[in-house]
Amino acid sequence: MTITERHERTYTYPDLSGLMGLMTGDEKHGPAATSTLDVLWVLYDRVLRVGPDRTADPARDRFLLSKGHGPMAYYAVLAAKGFFPVDWLRGFGSYDSPLGHHPDRTLVPGAEIGSGSLGHGLPIAVGTALGLRAQGLDEPAVWALIGDAELDEGSNHEAIAFAGPAALDRLHTVVVDNSSASHARPGGIAARFEAAGWSAVTVDGRDHEALYAAFTAPHPGRPHVVVARVEAKNS
Repeated sequence: MTITERHERTYTYPDLSGLMGLMTGDEKHGPAATSTLDVLWVLYDRVLRVGPDRTADPARDRFLLSKGHGPMAYYAVLAAKGFFPVDWLRGFGSYDSPLGHHPDRTLVPGAEIGSGSLGHGLPIAVGTALGLRAQGLDEPAVWALIGDAELDEGSNHEAIAFAGPAALDRLHTVVVDNSSASHARPGGIAARFEAAGWSAVTVDGRDHEALYAAFTAPHPGRPHVVVARVEAKNS
């Protein structure tokens, strides 16, 4: 598939759905994986300063997959970007495979955290941003990908409330909204972040150009959230 990029440039990307199709293990969270596919590709292909040769580089960006209970899209993108061989995908979920049903940072090249227990990724991202600031590392960006249902967890509300006043402007969050949250929020998801001092943008989570523009929008002095809306989980 060919997509027209900003600045009149075109680029091609691999058959990520085909790569996901190589993973035939007993996966119970297919919608959780497919909902993140476009977000992950745009981040890894056009935004994140990461790569297989930079996994230990202090100046690298940090990407934290909090929505780790459906990691197939994440694994497909990492394989497409050369973090590990594509052949690993065929063993997904098997006893001796490094690619488990939840990512393990000690086994998966490029994974910054072990995840799958919802509600942990954004608090860890806040701590990571604070730690980088304390070390004087001002260039690395910290990104966390969470699901809209994770916002039902109180740990995320504490992280949101802290990050705005702390002016963690190297902190970025992507909320993949597939309408699976239990509790409604007055004004929508973005309003919750804005009330805590964040910069917020809501876009179509399947539109690569809209995602790229939202990911790269300036937000001086404030953390930034992109709410990526995709088809409802049960549709």
